Order: sequence, then structure tokens, then C-alpha cells
Amino acid sequence: FVIQECHVQNTAREYAKIYAAEAEPLEGFGEVPEIIPIFLVHRPANNIPYATVEEELVGEFVKYSVRDGKEVNFLRRDSEAGQKCCTFQHWVYEKTNGNLLVTDLQGVGMKLTDVGIATLAKGYKGFKGNCSISFIEQFRALHQCNKYCEMLGLKSLRTTHQKQRKATSMKSKNLPNSSTIKKTVPKKAREPRDFISSEH
Repeated sequence: FVIQECHVQNTAREYAKIYAAEAEPLEGFGEVPEIIPIFLVHRPANNIPYATVEEELVGEFVKYSVRDGKEVNFLRRDSEAGQKCCTFQHWVYEKTNGNLLVTDLQGVGMKLTDVGIATLAKGYKGFKGNCSISFIEQFRALHQCNKYCEMLGLKSLRTTHQKQRKATSMKSKNLPNSSTIKKTVPKKAREPRDFISSEH
């Protein structure tokens, strides 16, 4: 488990470095979240032979996202760090063509630790995450772009998500079986209302 924890956090850290290299030169972007490194220590004489070591973060520890992706959008989106974490998630999602998402963004200010990664079932470039694939689906449905997403020129997930839903509903209309349509349409009609109500 500790080996996987190191692998996940340090993989996320590599993505964060590339994100920083793209975002920092942009005028007005400012400081970029950093995922601190985590090191694996082997202690052969100890009952627990492996441990992880990382920098101690001093200050108020904030969860910018929870595993299902809801908190980062609804509770933390007003803070600069929260918005930039949101943008980082969107950036990684776009960079990996929706195959990978960094989750559980938490830490002190712009320094983050104990993050997770969700990948599609097949993984991404030989890497498999430690979080459920459902986090990717929920992020795609809940993410709201902010000014930092716009600065990086990221594509809105809202429009691509709606296009996919429209395409699905158009297919349903062509089906001869009307009961199938009755089952699918109410569900689709409910989704936007759920989204709006959870914002308040």
C-alpha cells in the first residue's frame, strides 16, 4: 500500500510540474498548486519495514476536493487555491483525453499532499489509479470552469457533456420501443435540476 501511495502522489506531482510550467508564464495566473514529494523509506530492523516521509505542512489543512469531486466545485471554489486545484483537475483530464483525473486535492495553501488518482478501467499509459472510475464521471458532470480554466484555454466540459447527452437522447427517439424513451427521458430531465439545486 505505501509503495502505491508513493507512486500515485509522485505521478500526480509530475503532472503538477507540467501544469505549473504551462500556467506560471500566463499573465495574471500567479502561484500554482504544488504536490509535495513523498519518499519511501526502508527500515529492515523495524516491525513495519516500509514507511513514507514527506515535508510537514504547517497551517490550516484544507480539502479542496473530496473523492467524489463535489466539494471542490461547491464549497471550495471561492478560494484561489480551490479554483486552481479545480483547473489542475480539468487540465489533467484534458491532457489525458479523459483517461486520468487527480483527486483528493488537499493541503495547506498551495502545497498539496495525500492526493489520489482515478483512471479508466484499462488505466492510462500502463498506470492504474487508486480511486474509483466514478470520480471521473462525477468530475465531468460537476466541474464548472473558472477564470484559470479560461486562461489555459481548456474546453468546457459542460458543452461536451451536453452534446453527448443530446446525442444519446436523439438515438432514443429513433428507437421503435416507446417504453425505452419513457424510461430515459425523465432521468435526463432530472439531471440539470439536481445540478442547480446542489449549487445553492
